[in-house]
Amino acid sequence: MTQFLVLLIYGLSEGAILALAALGFVLIYKATGVINFAQGEFLLIGAYTFYTAFVIFQLPVVVALLIGVVVAIIVGVLVERLILRPMVGQSHISIIMVTIGLAAVLSSLVQMFFGTQPRAMPSIFPTASIPIFDGAVPANRLWVLAVAAVVLTLLTLFFQKSKHGIAMRSVADDEQAAMTVGISVRRIFTMSWGLAAVSALVAGVLLADLTTVEMGIVNFGLMVFPVVILGGLDSVPGTIVGGLTIGLITQFTSGYFDPGLAEIVPYIVLVLILLVRPYGIFGEKRIERV
Repeated sequence: MTQFLVLLIYGLSEGAILALAALGFVLIYKATGVINFAQGEFLLIGAYTFYTAFVIFQLPVVVALLIGVVVAIIVGVLVERLILRPMVGQSHISIIMVTIGLAAVLSSLVQMFFGTQPRAMPSIFPTASIPIFDGAVPANRLWVLAVAAVVLTLLTLFFQKSKHGIAMRSVADDEQAAMTVGISVRRIFTMSWGLAAVSALVAGVLLADLTTVEMGIVNFGLMVFPVVILGGLDSVPGTIVGGLTIGLITQFTSGYFDPGLAEIVPYIVLVLILLVRPYGIFGEKRIERV
């Protein structure tokens, strides 16, 4: 029972971070139809930006986080304006190749400035262990889970209640209809990329607090794909369910079977979901007349 509870907390904390990372992916896809292969690099940039402000310049946590948010929004807006907007009307494969190239460029820039060596960062959250039955769980895991839950809740409320959130949902449902009622589709596209970058920033900072600041964060970002395929490419609730599910599966596989197997299990799930339910658990099944 003790091992089960420990793995449960670990799985939920990592799953919540995955959900945050995947949420940005879904935002971009819902609003613009772009499959962003650079989402992992957004996590990487977020983590290193926070590290630079918090460790190198020794700014307070809140200030460092605000700087990270500003940088994330700027990066997201610049990518949409300078790289993706000129690609409007091009084939899907062309846009996918552009995002793959973008991922390589962003990763190379980070490597050029910071190198490849992992960098330790002072813990943001308490690291003392909290007793659970006969075992213990690091307090930072619970803090990460709580922060991720708050951010995911706020973003969900933003989509459901706010004026801009409703506009984003309208564009996602029917772009032409949204334009007829005066919604600026281009502004929504820009907002989607900005919010996706902020979501990735939070995920990158939380992940760096649990581990280290390193290039390997990109590999964690790759697990976004099993998450969104499981939950549904166009579903925000599905993103949360998918992230938590993949996080739990990975941790239970690592704890009860083999850590090596845990690295490939998410992609096995991805293949199975594509075979059985390719539009995901909460995704919309679309039938188009050709």
